[in-house]
Amino acid sequence: MKVLLLTLFLVLVCAAQETPAEIDPSQVRGDWRTIYLAADNKEKIVEGGPLRCLYRQIECINGCEYLSLTFYVKLDGTCQLFHEVAKRQEGDVYIIEFSGTNVFQLIHVSDNMLVTYIENDDREKITKITEGVAKGDSFTQEELQKYQELNNERGVPNENTDNVTETGKAPEDHRYPK
Repeated sequence: MKVLLLTLFLVLVCAAQETPAEIDPSQVRGDWRTIYLAADNKEKIVEGGPLRCLYRQIECINGCEYLSLTFYVKLDGTCQLFHEVAKRQEGDVYIIEFSGTNVFQLIHVSDNMLVTYIENDDREKITKITEGVAKGDSFTQEELQKYQELNNERGVPNENTDNVTETGKAPEDHRYPK
């Protein structure tokens, strides 16, 4: 009887430690709009910061071995459009070279919401960043709460969160009037 109880206990412990199902990157294809940005080093994501990326589109290439990312960054007072390709590595993380080396991971996907986690290494410091993007123009209260929970899990302070929809609009996109 003790062996049976011990076996049951071990099965329950192992099940509780099971890693969550990995996100299928093909779920993220399409048009997305950045709603929230947060970082442990906020100067990287403030308006005019090198990592204040405003996503517009994500596409899978070769069965999602690569992700094509289309986004805007405001550099020297001008919004600039970028098309970058990230290569998938072991563990479903992607590597992209932009303002340093970035390890990019999709950490949450729902019908309207996608959250990415990025570790940027600019050779001086590693900055942790989360980016909440949506199919629409905003998050529901539940989506915002989920985003904040993911920040907490990754060690990104919620007080460093910016609602980027309040800071203006990118060219050819009238969703975010200033």
